[in-house]
Amino acid sequence: MSHEYMPVSWTPFKKRFDAWLISGIGVYLCVFILATCFSQPINENFAPVQIVMRATGSLAFLLLTFILCIGPLARLTSRMKPFLYNRRHLGVSTFLIALVHGGLVLLWYHGFSDINPLISLFVSNPRYDSLAGFPFESLGFVALLILFLMATTSHDFWNANLGPGLWKSIHMSVYLAYTLLVAHVILGVIQFEKHPAYMSLLTFSVVIVVGLHVFTALRKSTFYILAKSSGAWIEVGAVTDIPNNRALIVEPKDGERIAVFRYDGKVSAVSNVCRHQGGPLGEGRIIDGCITCPWHGFQYRPEDGCSPEPFTEKIKTYHTKIKAGLVYVDPVPSHPGTKIPPSLISKAIL
Repeated sequence: MSHEYMPVSWTPFKKRFDAWLISGIGVYLCVFILATCFSQPINENFAPVQIVMRATGSLAFLLLTFILCIGPLARLTSRMKPFLYNRRHLGVSTFLIALVHGGLVLLWYHGFSDINPLISLFVSNPRYDSLAGFPFESLGFVALLILFLMATTSHDFWNANLGPGLWKSIHMSVYLAYTLLVAHVILGVIQFEKHPAYMSLLTFSVVIVVGLHVFTALRKSTFYILAKSSGAWIEVGAVTDIPNNRALIVEPKDGERIAVFRYDGKVSAVSNVCRHQGGPLGEGRIIDGCITCPWHGFQYRPEDGCSPEPFTEKIKTYHTKIKAGLVYVDPVPSHPGTKIPPSLISKAIL
């Protein structure tokens, strides 16, 4: 959590993480370039700039594939949490590598044109009605613009000023960028490169990304329940159905999801949306008396939805009650930061 804006909070861990990241990027580029140079057929030689183009393009695609896998994997194992907390560093690095790739493409294929290279990129091949001859470079350019928008708004300053909802919507466009890049590769290098490694790597990457997202989407149903209306209140379920220090998540017909937590013999309900990056608070747990977001560790007190001092984030809170062993929640939210007495399990009629 951060109560003031800093360009980068350079903790020792982040320094080690970035050192490994830069080293990994360097090793990949060197290995790719050397392998390409030594494996080229005698009658087919790539210029050095073309080899670097392929190296940076493939690395950017693989990094983006890995970034999209971090979220689902972090739900499956805590070992992925360090990557989740430093996903911003990976994202900015991916954009910079993609920018180098795009810059080399413009320089090599359009830099010697009589017109502006960017204009040449879009007018040199107008065959948008042809699948085989589709101007795939334009797809990569649009994907690069999306990555640029995400990289420039990655800092918490933009998260706070745009609001978590709009900020998350912008960064969800990463899936559009990935789709465009898949099409960019299929209509581009796959059309000309006959080596099966490229198609195999592309297929494996897409299957992994889609498979992990589908699997974790089905798995998260253990946190979510079908809301049952009971007059003005929503039935959550039996007190014992809510794991200790964890939550069940209900979704009103008209409204945002609500996380209902059981802890220390009490039940409280708050918004399921973290104020930081829209993380699912109900998939987190209560640590040291605070609801802890599973994405980046932002914390909120369950009674009032306020972050502990000196932090100032607040989330909506909801009234709860326990009757005949069943937990109910009022779907009408209170103002963020409103203190609501928790329902006491010991005093409930069981």
